[in-house]
This record gives sequence, structure tokens and C-alpha cells, in this order.
Amino acid sequence: MARSDDLYSLPENLPVPVDDGACDHLAGMPLPSIPLPATDGTLVDLTKLSGRSVVFIYPRTGLPDVDSPPGWDQIAGLRGCTPQACRYRDSYELFLALGVRLFGLSSQESSYQQEMVSRLHLPFLVLSDAELKFAHALNLPTVTIDGLTVIKRISLVIEESVIRKVFYPVFPPDQSAEHVLEWLRANQTKQRT
Repeated sequence: MARSDDLYSLPENLPVPVDDGACDHLAGMPLPSIPLPATDGTLVDLTKLSGRSVVFIYPRTGLPDVDSPPGWDQIAGLRGCTPQACRYRDSYELFLALGVRLFGLSSQESSYQQEMVSRLHLPFLVLSDAELKFAHALNLPTVTIDGLTVIKRISLVIEESVIRKVFYPVFPPDQSAEHVLEWLRANQTKQRT
């Protein structure tokens, strides 16, 4: 069975998410110490990392042979996780050149994420918050559709376990990597080594 749409591109006329203030509390917040399963089988505690890291949080990536849940595209900000991940993949070396670690994060199980990492050839780790411990600790915005609770799309710049910059809402998702890179380049001198 094949999807009825193109998983790797954004359809036209997607609803644009608005800033509902759900992430206003995050800038300057210290991260909680919550080890998260990564796609390489390890546990990653973002509070243990030095320097700068970027975590792009996305609702869920789709599968090439399964349609999204009914109504998925009509909820602002949900569609576009695969194009977003691919753009981060294509920009990975630019993040490395700035000395920045890159992670994806979703509420999907690691086994689901591992298939996606392999299929899309992602060079960075993707973290699983399947139990929503990280999301709840940071009071991240979520949405439930078709019995599935996902985290809304957010990008975080983390420095020495503190959230330094929050990108929310993120739209269009396939331009997220460029927006984050632009901010990182403009704020390079503020990074501690």
C-alpha cells in the first residue's frame, strides 16, 4: 500500500500556526535531567552536554506506506516532519561547522524513529520522549489526534543545559534549519567554549 500523498513535500495551503504563548516560559529555563532513549541505543541526558546543542522537536514522522491520521493536515503545525528532518540532514555539516550538536526529538518510540533515521539517512541522533516526561517537565505544548498525543513543533537552542533560544511556532517546517542556523550565526560570539 502506498500513501495517498507525498510524504517528502509540503502540500499547499497548510494552516499556519499562530504563537499562542505556549512556549513563552522556556527561554532561560534550565533543562530537567531526563535521560532519553536515542536512535543509537544509548540514553542522552541533554543536561550533561557542554557547549551548544539544537533540539528540533516535531510531532511525528510518517511512514511511506501509511497515511497520516484523519485530519492531520488540517491542524496547524502538524504536517511536515519528514521534510523538516530532511532539511536538518542536508544542513548537518553547517551545524557541525558552528560547533553545535544536533538532535531531533519526538514522542514516537525509538524503534519507529530508528526506521526513519535509516530510511532518511539522518546523521544525527533522534531522541524519544514516548512517555512525555521531557514534554511534561518543560510544560511543552501538545496536541492529541486520533488517540495519539504529540508534541507541537519547537526548536530549542541549548547552552550549558539552559534554553537560550526558542523557535515557536515553527513554520514552514522545511525552513526550520535555515532559521536556526541564521540565529546561530548571528549569535556566535555569545557562545561559551
